[in-house]
Amino acid sequence: MEMAPQGKAPAQLKSRGYAEKYRQYDEPISLIGVEFSRESRNIVGFQVESA
Repeated sequence: MEMAPQGKAPAQLKSRGYAEKYRQYDEPISLIGVEFSRESRNIVGFQVESA
């Protein structure tokens, strides 16, 4: 069963550099990673980090 979050969402956001284009604005940036279950198609976890 796939109901436990694995913590991969924030790592994916960082590795793909999604926040980089917003650094020029000199504002706080928050990375919000949401993990979904492939089986039940529900949210199984989320994390919020400052970038």
